[in-house]
Amino acid sequence: MNNASYAAQAVARGPKTLAPPSFDGQGWLVALNLGAMTAGCLIALMVVVTLGTDWFRYRKTDRRLSPAWVWRASIMLFATGIALRCGAEAVTLWGWDPREPEATAAFLTAKRFVDPVAVTCGLSGLFVSVLALPGMLRQLRRQPFPLDLWQTWPIVQRMMWLAGASMLAAIAVVSLR
Repeated sequence: MNNASYAAQAVARGPKTLAPPSFDGQGWLVALNLGAMTAGCLIALMVVVTLGTDWFRYRKTDRRLSPAWVWRASIMLFATGIALRCGAEAVTLWGWDPREPEATAAFLTAKRFVDPVAVTCGLSGLFVSVLALPGMLRQLRRQPFPLDLWQTWPIVQRMMWLAGASMLAAIAVVSLR
């Protein structure tokens, strides 16, 4: 390990714990984070794919800077940031193994490269939302219409099932490590 990265050296010299030492041996906290980060990544990816296919399907009717275009862009930016951040953390937690410090260090380093991209996506979503806010509010007040939030309930149910399955997988992994 002479040429190992600082991260690999730190993992190799650190305590041989089943999860990163920052969890301080709290197995329930590891399971909670592992489940939440896995579910967050997968659900955000579902949103990105759904809105991306929707965007492609309506590309001829929803012109650039139309309310639908702006709404999709901001939500896709938010979801991409969540997917990247949660995905990087989930991979780090799933891949934690002090017996293989080089692999664990690669996950830790990759997470640090992904973090600024994820934050940039999230902030870009905020910027698009703030820039569009006056025009969107004006447009929504012009033609108020009731929203049927329950029409997408089956999608939300699938997301909740995915979150539950992620949490069960995380509990199983933490319990069996």
